[in-house]
Amino acid sequence: MAWWNPDWTSRKALTVNTTAAGVDVATDLNEVPVLVRLHGGNFPQFLNVKDGGADFRFVAADDTTPLKYHVEKFDAAAQIALVWVKLPVLKAHSTDNTFYLYFGNQAANKADDAGGTYDVDTAAVFHFAEAAGAVEDSSAYATPTTSALASTPTTGSVTPTPLSLLGMGGVLSGNDGIVIADAPQLKMQPDKGWAASLWVKFDALPANGGTLLERIDGAQHLVLNLVGDKLTASYGGATVTASSAVVAGQWLHVALAISNGQLQLYMNGVLAGEAAAKVAPMGGVTAIGAGRDGKAALAVQVDELKFYANGRSADFFAAQAAIEGERNDRVVGYGVDESADSAGTAGEAEATSQFGVIIDYVFGRKEAIVEQTVIGVCVLMAAIAVLVMFLKAIYLGRARRATNRFLSAYRTQTAGAGASLDSLASAGRSYGDSPLFAIYRQGIEQIRDRLQEGASSGLNDKSLGAIRATLDATAVREQQRLNSLLVLLTIAISGGPFIGLLGTVVGVMVTFATIAKTGDINIAAIAPGMAAALLATVAGLGVAIPALFGYNYLGSRAKELAADMHVFGDEFIAKVNEVHGV
Repeated sequence: MAWWNPDWTSRKALTVNTTAAGVDVATDLNEVPVLVRLHGGNFPQFLNVKDGGADFRFVAADDTTPLKYHVEKFDAAAQIALVWVKLPVLKAHSTDNTFYLYFGNQAANKADDAGGTYDVDTAAVFHFAEAAGAVEDSSAYATPTTSALASTPTTGSVTPTPLSLLGMGGVLSGNDGIVIADAPQLKMQPDKGWAASLWVKFDALPANGGTLLERIDGAQHLVLNLVGDKLTASYGGATVTASSAVVAGQWLHVALAISNGQLQLYMNGVLAGEAAAKVAPMGGVTAIGAGRDGKAALAVQVDELKFYANGRSADFFAAQAAIEGERNDRVVGYGVDESADSAGTAGEAEATSQFGVIIDYVFGRKEAIVEQTVIGVCVLMAAIAVLVMFLKAIYLGRARRATNRFLSAYRTQTAGAGASLDSLASAGRSYGDSPLFAIYRQGIEQIRDRLQEGASSGLNDKSLGAIRATLDATAVREQQRLNSLLVLLTIAISGGPFIGLLGTVVGVMVTFATIAKTGDINIAAIAPGMAAALLATVAGLGVAIPALFGYNYLGSRAKELAADMHVFGDEFIAKVNEVHGV
């Protein structure tokens, strides 16, 4: 349990679960970029981190070896951070793929190494994290893109959007695509293979289909098309049609690999089809979201476009889809925050018969009135703290269960075309304990009021802004409800030790006054009084320590619900805009 560097005050253990409970990986994977998603629920320290996560450092399980990483997004106000970390080895069938996040050093300088986060065969990585301008390659190769197909010269063919799967993403309008310039690192060699992967989301499947990826080099032609609701890949005389359909409105991880003479198509990390292909060296530009001539363009959201100068395994794509997807927390485990003083230490309390002597000395003597009063006050504070923790745990538990039921029902009711937004508005009895339901009900009331006032054609941006403000206000009030009474725990945490210390100081003073009066300075005369005085401090700590644990636990649960409220509010506004927006 070493500590990597004493200049960093805090750390968090992170694990990647490669068993069936996480992502089932059958073989060890080398140099794997792992996405660390931090939010208020699993990382409540955003305000203690240097701007932009400059003091982030990632260290391997040996607590000695620094790991390459780079921050894609850091928003302290929204309490969201996306960080890519390269693990040297991702062990198969293991829950012990551990590494550490260190933070808490305001003197640290930014140490991001985007290029070093990927192995040498990762030819290009496009996060679409740029707010404007050309799409940039985050790998060490800095592969350029061209706007030859762009209809908007200032931003290329991609419109940045913050409402993507991983922070910022890109939206293709359906008029053109992205063109990746030809580069030596993108060349396909038959002995190594080639692969590409990206996340896509279709708001609606186009009736005439389109081209998602195309690359042409003389007689060599690689293409990935959307035909109806199926993806079809062709290369080297082989054609593969996916075994499962593309679903509109859902993010889909798509990967295309050429390896060992096989053309392979993956969907969400699962092999969707393969066929034998004639592999030959291949270069040329690569078009995404349209054919290379700009035709057959698709209206689609895209994120995390990656190219590899070698074929990748099924385990690699399975891990990639699971780690980058919406259920990242099922694979990546986020431990508790540790400090340098507490890491790897433990203590044991030992009760002996001497403790009974101390109790008798305090409560069996009328001269110990101060210690008795202090201990009585501490007992009262402890009782109040326990009552608050008990009631608050019940309340937050009901809120969490109601929220889970509500989210399940809401996603069911709003899924697919023609979804109804207000079908759950009258179900207050079932979901009334959920703060998300309060936001939802307030939003439905606002929509109904505005639609009744003549906005029959839909809601404009001004109305949507007013609804968002109302939802934000409701979220603030609900957050106040979640945090109510927790102030009593903070009083117990800060006040308990000081009240105990007061009893100890007075008790010591009385003991020394007694010594001065009697002149008896043997240890047998001093020890009982000193021990009785120290019992007041123990009582104060006995109040503060459980209250501290309870406050941190309950506070984290309240923050999780608060984070859910913020996320749900954004999702709800987006859904309202989709259903009622003009």
